[in-house]
Amino acid sequence: MTNKKIGFIGMGLMGIPMTKRLLNAGYEVMVWNRSIEKCIEPQAQGAIVATDLAEIVQQNDIIMTCLTDTNAIEAVVFSEEFIQSSTPDKVLIDFSSIDPERTKNFAAKLVELTGMSWIDCPMSGGVAGAESGSLVMMAGGDGEIINSLRPILENLAQRITHMGNVGSGQATKVCNQMIVSCNILIMAEVLALAEKSGIESQKIPTALAGGFADSLPFQLTGQRMVNKEFDELKWHVKTLAKDLDLAAAMVKANSGDTPISSLAQNLMHQYCDEGYADLDPANLIKVYSD
Repeated sequence: MTNKKIGFIGMGLMGIPMTKRLLNAGYEVMVWNRSIEKCIEPQAQGAIVATDLAEIVQQNDIIMTCLTDTNAIEAVVFSEEFIQSSTPDKVLIDFSSIDPERTKNFAAKLVELTGMSWIDCPMSGGVAGAESGSLVMMAGGDGEIINSLRPILENLAQRITHMGNVGSGQATKVCNQMIVSCNILIMAEVLALAEKSGIESQKIPTALAGGFADSLPFQLTGQRMVNKEFDELKWHVKTLAKDLDLAAAMVKANSGDTPISSLAQNLMHQYCDEGYADLDPANLIKVYSD
């Protein structure tokens, strides 16, 4: 049994499989979620369910968070329960995909109020990566702390790259999501066009595998698009819209110009408004199939 106690806040699509992997690796894990029913599955696997935020912060050495957005992280981490229970010997690892600049501010504020270190460690690989432990993580923060956490994180990820100071992990994730989001949209267009053209679209992921048009999202989500496998929820369209909003803010702050990503941002929000927000992105092929 490892000697570091872990508290995991956020039992969503990613948090649950990540918690299971930590439990299987021998860690003692305490979990907390606003909706307590989401703790049932990890509890059945051996996780301890915290009664409140104070308990999970007090009782654990490492606090992991994986929440929906920047405001959710702020609400949890700077709640009275969390702050009053934090001490300088504890570490916060935030796996959420949130605003890079606000992450820097949050980290500075947390150190000022409690002395607790902040590591931003967003990830890519989706639910499949969380289940298999093959995520890729992009970490920002103190390099020595990140290195000390590698034995834990290596149970979750195939690779952990230290990108620089706090906030640099989040900035890297924004770049990742710009590529992923644009890729998803063009996949939906192409596969719908293939169907309309009389091509056996189910063969396209196999036909293009290993070529310049190939990618992991294409093999996973693209295959689900052509097979009409829409029901299983791997991620959300609204998450891509949120991440493209972060990209737009990052571009504005750096006086950049990203017309393709800006178009993708507008389209993602349009499709959210049309009822796709809470659906898996595989459903986006429907937009172009009519």
